[in-house]
Amino acid sequence: MKPDDLIFYDYFRSSASYRVRIALNLKGLQANKVETVDLRTGAHAQKPYKSVAPSGLVPSFTFGGKTFGQSLALIEWLDAIYPSPRLIPSEPLAALGVREVAHTIACDIHPLNNLRILKYITGTLSASEDAKLEWYHHWICAGFDTLEALIAPHRDKGPFCLGADVSLADVCLVPQVYNARRFDVDLSPYPAICAVDAHCTTLPGFADAAPEY
Repeated sequence: MKPDDLIFYDYFRSSASYRVRIALNLKGLQANKVETVDLRTGAHAQKPYKSVAPSGLVPSFTFGGKTFGQSLALIEWLDAIYPSPRLIPSEPLAALGVREVAHTIACDIHPLNNLRILKYITGTLSASEDAKLEWYHHWICAGFDTLEALIAPHRDKGPFCLGADVSLADVCLVPQVYNARRFDVDLSPYPAICAVDAHCTTLPGFADAAPEY
């Protein structure tokens, strides 16, 4: 199914939405309509968005009268119906490697450092701004230690996370590196991560999806 009524609910600084924007760009696709859900004003937690997406999270797709969320699920769906370029390899072992990197970011790193967690730390828990940044840096570095070990062995095979071909791993990596820089994380211990990010961000599919645009 290739819906012609696709609405993409987006927020420019959401790294999960950033992933979906990259995937759409790489595949040369555009949603029929893009709706901005401003996380700064709390629009995600209010009607009308909560009536569309009960989780109140972005990104989400609406088509055929139904709404679906979770960035990796949306990208896998896009990959299934628009398989060029393929972001998850058809070969099972290669697909496993791509998912390992992508899930390290989307499941281990990002959930601990997204906006609602940071607001809870400084709001409900009354932690200081310094304590929040210490939390953020700790979990980014813990995750990046793992990512560097996963990516470094592939650096002689090509410019992307796992070699010569762009994949879901790169789609997830670039937004996470963007966020790390935004919070002044020292990336010097992660040369492989930085090299992949430097290459990807020269490509229009990644560059045009950046929050600045």
